[in-house]
Amino acid sequence: MSKRSLKSYLIFAVIFIFNCITIVCNDVSAAQYHSWADTPPMGWNSWDCYGCSVTEQEVKDNADYMAKNLKECGWEYVVVDIQWYEPKSDKNSRNPYEYPRKLDTNIDEYGRVWPVENKHPSSVNGNGFKPLAKYVHSLGLKFGVHMMRGIPKLAYERNTKVLGTNYTARDIANVNSTCPWNPDMYGVDASKPGAQEYYNSVMDMVASWGVDYVKIDDLSRPYYQGEIELIRNAIDQCGRKIVFSTSPGATPLTAGEHVAENANLWRISDDFWDSWHALKEQFLRLHNWSRYCGDGHYPDADMLPLGKVRARANGSWTKFSKVEQKTMMSLWFIARSPLMMGGNMPDNDEYTLSLMNNDEALYVNKYSQKGRQLYRKDELVVWTAEDRNSDDVFVAMFNAQDSSRYDTPDAKWKSPVLTGSSIQKAVPFAVSLKDKSELYLIVEDGGDGYDYDHADWLDMVLIDKQGGKSQLSDLKWKRATAGWGSIGINKSIEGNELVVEKKVYKSGIGTHSNSVIEYELPAGKYVELRGLVGIDDEVAQSRMPGAKVQFFVYTSKPEFRVVSHAISVELADLGLAGKCQVRDLWEHKDLGIFKDRISVEVEEHGSMLLRLSPVK
Repeated sequence: MSKRSLKSYLIFAVIFIFNCITIVCNDVSAAQYHSWADTPPMGWNSWDCYGCSVTEQEVKDNADYMAKNLKECGWEYVVVDIQWYEPKSDKNSRNPYEYPRKLDTNIDEYGRVWPVENKHPSSVNGNGFKPLAKYVHSLGLKFGVHMMRGIPKLAYERNTKVLGTNYTARDIANVNSTCPWNPDMYGVDASKPGAQEYYNSVMDMVASWGVDYVKIDDLSRPYYQGEIELIRNAIDQCGRKIVFSTSPGATPLTAGEHVAENANLWRISDDFWDSWHALKEQFLRLHNWSRYCGDGHYPDADMLPLGKVRARANGSWTKFSKVEQKTMMSLWFIARSPLMMGGNMPDNDEYTLSLMNNDEALYVNKYSQKGRQLYRKDELVVWTAEDRNSDDVFVAMFNAQDSSRYDTPDAKWKSPVLTGSSIQKAVPFAVSLKDKSELYLIVEDGGDGYDYDHADWLDMVLIDKQGGKSQLSDLKWKRATAGWGSIGINKSIEGNELVVEKKVYKSGIGTHSNSVIEYELPAGKYVELRGLVGIDDEVAQSRMPGAKVQFFVYTSKPEFRVVSHAISVELADLGLAGKCQVRDLWEHKDLGIFKDRISVEVEEHGSMLLRLSPVK
């Protein structure tokens, strides 16, 4: 063999061995990938409370709270959500949940987004998120960021280079692939040379910052299989364990096997907010996705709108009742959905904290397996799961029935259930206020679950003892909550004129179910309240007409009408025989020993989360 042939042979052998090592390493990486999230990720995400405008200090404040109060329970991820690279969506924005339409993306010379200094001052001098990640890591926590699918449109305009290649943004961008709700990016054509190298450069960048978690948006609806694979490959090669979350939903069920293989968590719905009917819809979605749930890959029912959500917008507290909050947590736990707190944690009250640090209930989310819906009878739902560490079985019981919470004997007036599929007449009412100093105006969803309930209180006239008249809308209420948006004085919930049956009303209140408006009246001054109620015409005139509401007036503090229902489970259906010790995990309370079956009363919108231990 000649020296040249020997040299060529050696070079070939070295290349072959290197490629074999690379393949083995990648195989190992793929085998270990799901172990990076061997239990559902638990953390905090800035979107629900700060939208696009979260600042570095607010991120630190939430990280500090988590480290002090929740780290020992397993909460560990601190995630900066969308638009951290956009300077105008700051705390002075008119609407923190609105995306600026003008391209003002902060990018580097290789077309990659970078944090802006007015929101994240430690990113100065090319630091990126490295200082903030270091701070989070110093607390024993992990750091995550939100990103958009694709390459910035600004990178396309400037035709920036793809790092380490001769390709440019225009070589890989697909200008026909854009996000319908965010203007920042073009998609990346996965078939183009340079596409993988671009995503590699992005993941190398975030890995150098110390990022542990990426939530990548606009991947699921429609399902961008090619870009998901590019991202997964880029994570594998970056040298850092980065948990991968796809968003938003609904991810198509037909992509279940693919997304479970390539992502650690994926959204099963659009953005989830604090609406009971939105929560009811998650039952079926989680049931449909349960077969794809396993260690390291989890259907994601989205963030938990607990505590003080919309902190930047109006600082409103969650609109879920305490019972509904526990129901949400019980469902997320038994279905093993990731747990991402959406409220501003430093504002947590004791009840909110108690939902997040209950070790027995959290155990179900962490260490159960084979979670599934056992049965559903109308609105009564039962889920079950096994304990991976024992012979115990978990059972979650849900009473998702709906009846009017305010239809009680002490209501001074109630309307019929109004439907807004077409323009309807306003309904008049009159209520005696003699010797009364409290007034409650309540709108409740009529049971259809449609979230377009634009309800109006119209021409409400207070009549005093002398026969004088004044408008209720001129008085300042004591407190008010609405199911969506901000209650309008002399305008609709959307800020338009109050219009019912094509008639414009100058005076009134525009609200949304479920809403409660409370007034404190001068004692003995007024003798009567007269007015009208109706569904605003903007419902019928919208592209998605629909509403079903009922109005109530009270002159003393109303009490919810609590309705409960017995929910039963046969032990044999759980694979159990003989007797079982039953424990309420929320209350840390043993309910006793049951044989053959268990039956528990569960109030409407409520739940029970139980551990069943065979008695040997």
